[in-house]
Amino acid sequence: MVSAAGRLSAIAAQLLPSPFSSQKAAPQTQTYNTHQLSPTFFLPRAATIEPNAPAIYHVTANKKILRRNYQEFADRARGLAYYLRRHKYKRVGILCPNTPAFLEAIFGIAAAGSVNVGVNYRLQPVDITYIFEHAEVDSIIVDAEFAPLLDAFRAAHPEIKILIDTDTDATEGQLSGPFDEAVLEGLRYDTETGSKGWADLEHTTPDENSLLALAYTSGTTARPKGVMYSHRGAYLAALGNIVESGLNYHGAQRAHYLWTLPLFHAMGWTFPWSVTAVRGTHYCLRKIDYPEIWRLMKEEGITHMNSAPTVNTLLCNDPGAVRLEQPVRVTVAASPPSAHLFKTMENLNLQPVHVYGLTETYGPITKGYHMQTWDRLPGDEKYAKMARQGHGFVTSLPVRVIKTDVPDDRVEDVVPNGKEIGEIVFTGNICSIGYYKDEEATRKLFAGGVLHSGDLAVLHEDGAIQILDRAKDIIISGGENISSVALESMLVTHPEILEAACVAVPDSHWGERPHAFVTVKKEGLKGEEVIDWARNQSNISRFMVPREVTIVAELPKTSTGKLKKNDLREWAKTGQKGV
Repeated sequence: MVSAAGRLSAIAAQLLPSPFSSQKAAPQTQTYNTHQLSPTFFLPRAATIEPNAPAIYHVTANKKILRRNYQEFADRARGLAYYLRRHKYKRVGILCPNTPAFLEAIFGIAAAGSVNVGVNYRLQPVDITYIFEHAEVDSIIVDAEFAPLLDAFRAAHPEIKILIDTDTDATEGQLSGPFDEAVLEGLRYDTETGSKGWADLEHTTPDENSLLALAYTSGTTARPKGVMYSHRGAYLAALGNIVESGLNYHGAQRAHYLWTLPLFHAMGWTFPWSVTAVRGTHYCLRKIDYPEIWRLMKEEGITHMNSAPTVNTLLCNDPGAVRLEQPVRVTVAASPPSAHLFKTMENLNLQPVHVYGLTETYGPITKGYHMQTWDRLPGDEKYAKMARQGHGFVTSLPVRVIKTDVPDDRVEDVVPNGKEIGEIVFTGNICSIGYYKDEEATRKLFAGGVLHSGDLAVLHEDGAIQILDRAKDIIISGGENISSVALESMLVTHPEILEAACVAVPDSHWGERPHAFVTVKKEGLKGEEVIDWARNQSNISRFMVPREVTIVAELPKTSTGKLKKNDLREWAKTGQKGV
């Protein structure tokens, strides 16, 4: 009988190519003290170290609990990789919710030497068709629920291979589907061609700067842009998230990561690779279901999750909300959170990890580091500091705020006084390559040799940044600049307000004035009451008090939780009626 050590040695031999390995040769510039970086390596590594560790937990579409260990996870990704290689599919679309198939595809596509194109299933079919055409996909993995979204695409491109995932607990037989059949075909193909396993796949890449994935922007104001991710950038962003979100430090328990963040959004902020690198358990979630989230946090011991402020707001106000016995680290981003939200979360033992970034930066690239001295600050001053966007990641360079009143080819930093407003820009390892097939947009993105965010902020004396607004969302009233973010943060401190969003509307005297839209915790609150409270009980300046407050049933948001300010401006223009 082969010993455990012998078995591990045999597996390691498959993973680490010998001089006789059939794996593609690395570039001639590679030396013995470096290797090409790819986050795909994290999966076979995890399966080698701890094959029986729980990798995936999922309630399937047929309402069965599915559990897979790391060996099963790695085997299915390997099967998909060999299937794609056999059929020479090089650009693979993914149209799925947060399912095991999506996770397996992320690793399997890259292991085949192909590029993945994850798309938001909440988009209109015309936008989905545009993205898949623009990305030049030659195959698509689609969840059965969302297959109808491809009807127009399939009619126009009947030659494109479609693999439907049924998302059941079956891997073969009646309940399985084309995706499972492809995985099994790939595993058979590996056996027929010599059982080379992961050693013959691209678990490391011949060129770490080559294209790994195309992550498309939301396209709320224009056509979605394809942000190009490299193997190297994804690897270093994933390592950064391990450190900054504390994925590898949670007592004796492995990370239990809950997938509330859409996997299609910026490749899940690279957390598919991060969680796998630490051999954590991926808790997949087909849709946001607040009672189910609370059940998983209580019964399964969730340790980490990522979510937008709007998700956290609704989670904290769910009837099932209770203070948890063990803390859950919640990485918060997508739109600027309020200090009030962080205070509410901490009361439930949801510990905020505040990050900020863009699709163009692989997701998070800054973190608001919590200083121990803040715990001694009076009142809510601690939470106000926690709401700052903070400093650059450990795997990036320091974040900068630059002046906006100089030519595009000049980069000049603002004074770090917490007052001078400028634009947030980035440089370093986790900036994307640029936009796919769009040289002009890429040139604008990197004007002056820095990656432009379009977000306005101040730089504090300690080097931390604090977002004030998108440049287009600043409200200029009577010569005063009003931050819609600051005004929204104030409004949600009202005891009956759940969420708030503010936009500028024309004013014959002041030029512009703020108009607020709010959702409430219970019926009965009037807009006039909110205005009176803001004027007489809040601590904001008089010029910031909104003239109109419209109470609505729901605020318009993107699939990633960002407010659709353009929709709100249209609502204000057309006289949107409240509830």
